[in-house]
Amino acid sequence: MYSRSLVFAQFFLIGLMALYSHGIFSSIAGMFILLVGAAFGLWAIMYNRLGNFNIRPELKDGCALVTTGPYKFVRHPMYTSVMLITLGMAVATPIYLEWSSLILLSVVLALKAIREERLWCEGNEAYKIYMRETKRFIPFIY
Repeated sequence: MYSRSLVFAQFFLIGLMALYSHGIFSSIAGMFILLVGAAFGLWAIMYNRLGNFNIRPELKDGCALVTTGPYKFVRHPMYTSVMLITLGMAVATPIYLEWSSLILLSVVLALKAIREERLWCEGNEAYKIYMRETKRFIPFIY
């Protein structure tokens, strides 16, 4: 139930942001950030087979740890991608609702990441090493 609640909150906040957005074309900076986020997400998909990841913060049977491509720099490149895309939306529509939704979305994605990491760490020494060597969302920082 917790995993589904996080996914619901994630899509609710993204939908809310999209609903109130003036559109990414209203800001060159917003459009640039959004495109960087989308490109980062596509890069992540190229390195992780489609059946390997789950929208819910749960591990799929037979999932494999990926540590190449963007996964070499961050443990959760898809979440980084979503945060960049929605940051672009917030920059394009600089209203309180967009920025507060972005902050809440970042918290939801952090909670999803923490849950996934706890599951990965259960009896998986390789993931514990990966966590020590790789940042969660922002390369070299966090």
